[in-house]
Amino acid sequence: MDARAISNNRISDWLVNNSRNHPDKVFIHSINQEKSITYGEAYDCCCRIGSYLNELGLVANDRVALLSNNSLEHLMGYFGVMAYGATICTIHVEMNALYLDDILRQISPKLVLFEDNADLDLSSAPVEADVLPLGSWQAKGSEGGGFFGQLAETDDQSGLRPVNGPDDIAEIFYTSGTTSAPKGVMCSFDQLCENTDSIMDGFAITGEDRILDYRSFNWLSAQILSATGPLSRGATILLGRKFSASKLFDWIREFKATIATGNPTIINMLINRPADVSAADIPHFRYITSSSAPLLVRDWEKFEEMYGLSIAQGFGASEAGWLAASNEKTRRKGSVGKPLPYHQIRIVDDQGNGLPSNETGRIELGRDPATAYRYIDNNQPAQLAENGFIQTGDVGHLDEEGFLFVTGREKDLIIRGGVNISPVEIENVVSELAEVSQAAAIGVADKIYGEEIVLFVVPASGSSIDIETVRRHCQSKLNKAKIPKYIEIIGDLPKTDRGKMDRKSLQELWSGGSGQTS
Repeated sequence: MDARAISNNRISDWLVNNSRNHPDKVFIHSINQEKSITYGEAYDCCCRIGSYLNELGLVANDRVALLSNNSLEHLMGYFGVMAYGATICTIHVEMNALYLDDILRQISPKLVLFEDNADLDLSSAPVEADVLPLGSWQAKGSEGGGFFGQLAETDDQSGLRPVNGPDDIAEIFYTSGTTSAPKGVMCSFDQLCENTDSIMDGFAITGEDRILDYRSFNWLSAQILSATGPLSRGATILLGRKFSASKLFDWIREFKATIATGNPTIINMLINRPADVSAADIPHFRYITSSSAPLLVRDWEKFEEMYGLSIAQGFGASEAGWLAASNEKTRRKGSVGKPLPYHQIRIVDDQGNGLPSNETGRIELGRDPATAYRYIDNNQPAQLAENGFIQTGDVGHLDEEGFLFVTGREKDLIIRGGVNISPVEIENVVSELAEVSQAAAIGVADKIYGEEIVLFVVPASGSSIDIETVRRHCQSKLNKAKIPKYIEIIGDLPKTDRGKMDRKSLQELWSGGSGQTS
């Protein structure tokens, strides 16, 4: 009897359908591990994980902590727990190391899985649960002990029989915690799968695609775009341990990737470390994505001119998943695409009033007044905002056709003499200069105007630029209120652990008084 019944768990349903329709198709290929798992094998693996969790007595909303980095085993643990209907808790060990005990105490897991070669001492971890290394999955059973070793002996004849409902929690993941204690974001099965379906439509991803991703699969962005997304469409995941500028195009060529993921930092690395490749060398390739921060139009255009390859932007928030997307046929320069239809995105002023097209304000979202975007607090859900509407912390505008333009973070806005000024607007203008590699604007305290503008400029390789040239260019392109009062020439811009521009460090650099200033 075929036990592959359709359930009310879409993660399980997607596994069932793909195992029936193309069992021998590669689901995940782990590039660094040099091994693959097919959809048929993935279904079998998840059945075994479900049987194991059932034997432990786990029910809906019971939690499994996953402490590992990108690997085939990491992804199969992620899928298997949710296909069963329990809650997976993905924890980035390196970024959350200082808070690991607090996180484990907060989620109170029934099972803890950790990467075999991770430098972790969990002997005194504050958990009353089994603590197991992941071990190694192999096509003909598992070897080397650990969690996957035990699965080799697990009866999988019962198939997938999920224990959850759509409103139960599918996963909890933690913010980076680089400047404060990390927050655990709760995501229900319904939210996760609805966001997955919508973002696949926005990026126009089908079963024919092969998606290359090397970002951490502990973050929701990678999990939805490059894990549950490919699963939902029957596509193939090409998994990298981490990003490599020197190997990227070789990977795309060798593994026939149709889409690769990126962000402004990756785009800039590829611009500044040119590879001898063009669209003609990889005709199967559709586009590279860019998300996590606004991409300067100059960098967008320079990358496409260098390589003849397309960039498709997207936009998301940790608390709510992906919010907007584009693809090679729907993109608009400078825009992150059109908002996903099920989100209610609007642009509001400081009082919460809606703003018209092309007027910059805060980006607010909510599916409906009852939507529960939640953090976990003391092992209980905590609402992010009243009535389900939340502020993303970003500023931007919608144009007349509904394209969303994200111009920066609300906390980065410069307020000079009561005028809200987006640093990205200034950076886009300055980056028009061929002699400029990077630019960043910040606001600093001023007794008269409240804030004044400081601009940091990094010269292009082999070039030099003087402050007056930058100033004159700003004067020709910006209105008076937006012209930087102070300009510094520096060697490079600081970045956070996740590759984003570190404006806090620039504030500290300014306070330290270093650089060439005028």
